Amino acid sequence: MAQPIKGRGTSSRPPGRFESREVERVDDGWGTVEEELPPLETTVTAEPARSIISRNDSPDLSFEQSINPYKGCEHGCIYCYARPSHAYLNLSPGLDFETRLFYKPNAAELLEQELRRPGYRVGTIALGANTDPYQPIERRLEVTRSILQVLARFRHPVGVITKGAMIERDLDLLADLARDKLVGVGITLTTLDPELKRTLEPRASSPAARLRVMRRLADAGVPVRVMFSPVIPSVNDAELERVLEAAAEAGASTASYVLLRLPYELKDLFREWLDTHLPLRAAHVMSLIQQSRGGKDNDTQFGRRMRGTGHFAELIARRFALARRRYGLDREREPYDPAVFRVPPAAGDQMPLL
Repeated sequence: MAQPIKGRGTSSRPPGRFESREVERVDDGWGTVEEELPPLETTVTAEPARSIISRNDSPDLSFEQSINPYKGCEHGCIYCYARPSHAYLNLSPGLDFETRLFYKPNAAELLEQELRRPGYRVGTIALGANTDPYQPIERRLEVTRSILQVLARFRHPVGVITKGAMIERDLDLLADLARDKLVGVGITLTTLDPELKRTLEPRASSPAARLRVMRRLADAGVPVRVMFSPVIPSVNDAELERVLEAAAEAGASTASYVLLRLPYELKDLFREWLDTHLPLRAAHVMSLIQQSRGGKDNDTQFGRRMRGTGHFAELIARRFALARRRYGLDREREPYDPAVFRVPPAAGDQMPLL
């Protein structure tokens, strides 16, 4: 059984799919005492981007455009479906995903260039669809804030997804956008149990902090969605109604959920987490997951991958629908007005003649 590392979601560094080499520590027989490994530190590397807006045509997603300021995430959520993306960097989806981070220092500059293009079509941009835009390094780097500043100047619609209480820092920009119905914030609230949160999402904000942020956002006129994601069978599913009730009391106006997804390397990391933290329940949890995924660990089919199939998935869907109505979490965000979008004068532009 792997030994947990304080403050980290996983304790292993399995190779990614495209890893070209593998290193294994072995005893060479010379009686050398194995040296203690150095402390596990986070490294942050600037990675200038060539483009900034990603586009998708997935029928399962409510947006067509997204921006991800960061690769990797120090929150360390064991269930994060973005972990396998680190394999494309020849890095591990395990500890490397949590400790070897990359940011886009030219994100705001590229975004402004994109929004100024004559053929640009306005559509909501999702911030945080892959990794959290308010993970700890944002406090120092402020890449997310610089993106919001550009969007506010252009009066461009944006949806933010986070589990970081740091979003409260940008309340000035969010409230400004909210006045023109240009913003919505999704706060992920996976559990109300601090101990479960500590192992599931070790460096994310506490449940109490997220509820506090919901209230601050709602009081400032920013629409808030509570995202009970992921629903993990026999781990947090019993909390569904309590989470929605607490979020409604904190000012959330709508709610959504996603059943746990285990793509690629994530399935092995999640099994390791179960064996470490819930060994007596591990087999039962995986059995329920596979019952909801057609007998497999994962189902990639559009229309099924977010909700699952089978008895357990249907029960979750019914419970969620009932709780959503009971707590008044069915008020969808008002649509934005595309006419609000504007292209502000650029530096050096000629002022209009009076």
